[in-house]
Amino acid sequence: MIGGISAMPLEPEVISRDGNAMVLSMGPQHPSTHGVLQIMLEIEGETVTKAEPEIGYLHTGIEKSAENLFWTQAQTVIERMDYLAPESNSLCYCLAVEKLLGLTDAIPRRAQQIRVLVAELTRIASHCVWLGTHGIDLGALSIFFYCFDLRENILDLQEAAGGARMHPNYVRIGGLNGDLPDGFLPKLDALIEKLPGRMRELRALLQKNPIFQDRTIDVGIVTPQEAIDWSLTGPNLRASGIAYDVRKAFPYTGYEQYQFEVPTRAEGDAYARFLVRLDEIDQSLRIVEQVRAALVAGPVMLDDAKVAPPPKETIAISMEALIHHFKIVSEGFRVPPGDVYQPVESPRGELAYYVVSDGNNKPYRVRTRPPSLYNLQALKGMAPGNLIADLVVMIGSLDPVFGEVDR
Repeated sequence: MIGGISAMPLEPEVISRDGNAMVLSMGPQHPSTHGVLQIMLEIEGETVTKAEPEIGYLHTGIEKSAENLFWTQAQTVIERMDYLAPESNSLCYCLAVEKLLGLTDAIPRRAQQIRVLVAELTRIASHCVWLGTHGIDLGALSIFFYCFDLRENILDLQEAAGGARMHPNYVRIGGLNGDLPDGFLPKLDALIEKLPGRMRELRALLQKNPIFQDRTIDVGIVTPQEAIDWSLTGPNLRASGIAYDVRKAFPYTGYEQYQFEVPTRAEGDAYARFLVRLDEIDQSLRIVEQVRAALVAGPVMLDDAKVAPPPKETIAISMEALIHHFKIVSEGFRVPPGDVYQPVESPRGELAYYVVSDGNNKPYRVRTRPPSLYNLQALKGMAPGNLIADLVVMIGSLDPVFGEVDR
């Protein structure tokens, strides 16, 4: 008796499971999830019946950090969003700010050409990381060394131009942080000569490998309608047969001047996504060759004292240049009030920044459209019906970067 009321015994809750159904947590430290990802799985035997990605383990507050920095300082954190394609992030952000400033058509032609060059080299380097790690996921260890040897050549160029291998902060509002250094173009020519042979080697290692085909063909199929419904972009969308590419649909930085194809496949599976990325490397090489052939002489930074810092060599000899430099570094510059949505085609799809200015020297709002986040959500639809072992294949085929997903 409790207070004169008989206490009824509680019936234990009965959880019914059909067959071998169970809940399994994959991650958040699984080595094959291409970042810090947790997936809550419902499985029956070894077959996945439900997959729910749990994100946020790599949250860094990059967007809010950018809003507390000068317009130029914000690039430092923005490049770290997609740490495999930092130049894509900085280019997209700079294009957005230049639109707000009304300077889009004033960027020097040589700067526009070099921006395309570094963007396409970044795409190739990013796809090399994807292919090398994807191969490791499936037991093809040699492919990693072939890919990273190529990537090292590109990072050598990135370091020569920007001063850092990972986050060079080379693309700046108004142009570039300096011209290409002496010796850059011969190294670029050597890379252009090396790449076709290396691509033949990569294709020979994997494209017709029966084990690789068995692991990827008909795994993680996404139909064209599903790709649209899940808001996929980039290679994951094009592998389902939809030829949408920001560089073609909404050209920027002079992409309309270059000849290249948008590779597509109709199958929509992990193997199709593999083939699309290989084809994209070939197309990026085409663009790099065209830029190299058409590269003009001239300045690489806008001649506007309100936005661009003075040339470094003038600071020690000109008091006016020293004051100008001090003002830009210590106060930044102000951007007229307004808002803009600027997309680019990153290695993972449509990357965009929605940037708002209230007229001050810092962004009022910086909001990202991260393609990895949208692409990752498709895992919910593609995973059911596949084996647990195939999850690694599907995640790798989506090529997510979690610095971009969590931000």
